[in-house]
Amino acid sequence: MPAAKVEHKIHVCRPLSLLAAAILLLLGGCATRPINPPITQFVPDRGYQYSTRIRHSRDPQNLVILAFSGGGMRAAAFSYGVLETLRRTEIIGPSSTKFRLLDQVDIIMGVSGGSFTALAYGLYGERLFDEYETRFLKRNVQGELIQQLLNPAGWANLASDGWGRSEVAAQVYDEALFGGATFADLDRGSGPMISVAATDLSTGSRLSFTQNIFDVLCSDLSSMRLSRAAAASSALPVILSSVTITNYGGTCNYRMPAWVRTLAESSDPPRPAARAARRLKELQSYEDSARRPYIHLVDGAVSDNLGLRGVLDVVEGYEAINALGQRTPLSDVHRIIIFVVNAVTSPNFEWDQSEKPPGILDTLIRASGVPIDRYSFEAVEQLKDIVARWQTLRRIRDSPAFSKGQDPALVEVINAPDVSLYAIEVSFADLQDEAEREYLNSLPTSFALSDEAVDRLRAAAATLVLESPEFKRLLKDAGASIVDHKLPANGPTTERN
Repeated sequence: MPAAKVEHKIHVCRPLSLLAAAILLLLGGCATRPINPPITQFVPDRGYQYSTRIRHSRDPQNLVILAFSGGGMRAAAFSYGVLETLRRTEIIGPSSTKFRLLDQVDIIMGVSGGSFTALAYGLYGERLFDEYETRFLKRNVQGELIQQLLNPAGWANLASDGWGRSEVAAQVYDEALFGGATFADLDRGSGPMISVAATDLSTGSRLSFTQNIFDVLCSDLSSMRLSRAAAASSALPVILSSVTITNYGGTCNYRMPAWVRTLAESSDPPRPAARAARRLKELQSYEDSARRPYIHLVDGAVSDNLGLRGVLDVVEGYEAINALGQRTPLSDVHRIIIFVVNAVTSPNFEWDQSEKPPGILDTLIRASGVPIDRYSFEAVEQLKDIVARWQTLRRIRDSPAFSKGQDPALVEVINAPDVSLYAIEVSFADLQDEAEREYLNSLPTSFALSDEAVDRLRAAAATLVLESPEFKRLLKDAGASIVDHKLPANGPTTERN
C-alpha cells in the first residue's frame, strides 16, 4: 500500500477510535447516587441522636454546646482553634477537681465549613489534633476538587441524573478526611453528639443529620457517609450541585415525642415558641413522601450560617414548655453554655468611594451574602436577649419584694426557667488587634488557605475565648478558675494568654 494511503488511513482511524472510546465512556460510566435506606417501623430513641448520646454526658447538670459557623476553610480552621483552646485549658472547680473544658462538651453543631471540624472531631476524637492540619486544614482541598471536576474520566458521571458536582466533592472529602466512615462510626465513640445541617432547597428550612430527623423521613442514618453529609452542608448553590436524599416519610408509623407534639399541634403555641412550632410543622411536611419523595439539600449556611437556629428552637421551646409546667429533656439541666464560633467576615468594601457601581458577579455574591450575614447577627442577638430575659425574670422572682401568693397572673409571667444560660461569642469583630481583625476579615470563603492564615485563625480563636467577658462570667458564677492553659508546641506563635 502506498505510504500516502497508509498515512490517510491512520488519520481517519484515530478520530474514529477516539469517538468510539468517548461513546463507550458515556454508555458505561454513568453513576448513581448513594441511596439512604428506609426503616419499616419507627422505634423511639434509637440510632444517632441526642437521646441516645446523653449517657456520655460528663455532667448532666451542665449542657455545653459548640456552634460552628460556615465560611469554608476559614471556618474549619477557626472552629478547630476553639477545640484546641478548650483542650489545652484546665479548670479547677469548687470541689478542687481539675478537668479540661473540651471534655465537658455535650453537643457540637456545624454548618458548611464548620461541619468538617465537627464531624472530624466526632470521628477521630483526640487523634484529630495530630492529623487534622495536614489531612485537611493545610491541604489544597479546593484544588483537588477542581482537578476532579475537570478530569474527563468523570464527565460521564456528571452527565447522569443522579450524580452531581457535590457527589464528586463528597468523594474528595472522603479520601482526604473521612475514609469511608459513616454515622454508625460516630455512634460507637464516647464523645459529644455531632449535629451538622444542610438546607432543604424547596422550603428553605434546615435539615440536620441526626436520627431523630431521619425518623421523620422513615430512613436509617447509620449507613450514610460523613463525607456526604459534609458535602450537603457545604454545597454552595450554583457552584456545587444539591445533594439528593430519598424520603420515605409516612411509611413507618412515626410519632413525635409528647413534649414536642405540645408545640407542633398547638394552634396558638405558647410564647416564645412560635418559631420552634413553625420549625416542627416544616418537619411534618416530610411525612407526605408521596408528594415529596426526594429532598434536595444545599449549603446549610443558606438557612443557618451559625449552626445556632437549632439551639434557639430548643431553648425557646424549653422556655415555653416550662411555662406550661411540663417536663422536657432539659428539665434537669442547671446551666446551658453555648460557644458561638462565628467565622463570618465583614470585609472593607471600597465600592462607596466610586461612582461606578460594582460588577454583576460582585453584586450577586454580595446580594446573597448580606441576608445571611444579617440573619447571623440577628440569631446571636436573639440568643443574648434570651440570656438577659431569663436573668431578669429570675431576679424578679427571687427578690424579697416578690410574693408568689399575691397575684397568680404575675406568678405565671415570672415562671422563669431555673437554668443559667451563657452565650459565649467567638468572632473576629471582638478582636482588639485592629490589624489582625482586618487580616482575618480579608480571608476568602474557599477551601484553600495558606499555612499562615490557618495558624493565625487558630491563635485568634484562643485569644477570643480566653478574653470573652461571658466566659469570665461563667467561671465566676461556677466558682471555677483556669489553672493551666498549655501553649501548643508547634502551634500558633501569636497566641496570648
